[in-house]
Amino acid sequence: MAQAALATGAQTLENLVGGTLARKAAITVLGSIFLAALSQIQVPFIPVPMTLQTLGVMLIGLTFGFRLAAATVALYLIEGALGLPVFAGFSAGPAILIGGTGGYLFGFLVAAALMGFMADRGITKSWPGAIATLVAGEVVIFGMGIAYLAYLYGFEKSLEFGLYPFILGDLVKVALAALLGKGVIKGASNFASL
Repeated sequence: MAQAALATGAQTLENLVGGTLARKAAITVLGSIFLAALSQIQVPFIPVPMTLQTLGVMLIGLTFGFRLAAATVALYLIEGALGLPVFAGFSAGPAILIGGTGGYLFGFLVAAALMGFMADRGITKSWPGAIATLVAGEVVIFGMGIAYLAYLYGFEKSLEFGLYPFILGDLVKVALAALLGKGVIKGASNFASL
């Protein structure tokens, strides 16, 4: 299976180790737990905290493939909506999804799906492709987050509180996600070939 995935250009966990429905479900649940854990590592800003959530979303999108990435982030959002304390600062509930971070949270879902789609097409096989995929994901996250903040607080405030403080940190996260993502795929390839 690993050789077939590599031959088509797709290097994702779904293609490399996917297999059974139970294995895919396990990857999805573990991915949502991973994302929830990274959500708790934060630097408080208002109205949007700086967390490692975006790093988690980038890694999931880069490595899981379209279906698993979308399912994982959707599960994470459902967990939070149902009251599990998975969002930043151990917060939860529907109010978080319509508050200041709501656009970013829904942006995570769209970005993960987009990055997974690009990974499924083999775009992430090269370093430039992986970086382009991660940047595309970031554009979606910030685009949706800023658009919703602009609706709530106005465009200037949305840039002041929802973009400018995050630019440098997210550039570092893109580089880190590219390195870690390549390592995850290499490890999964080695595991799948055993």
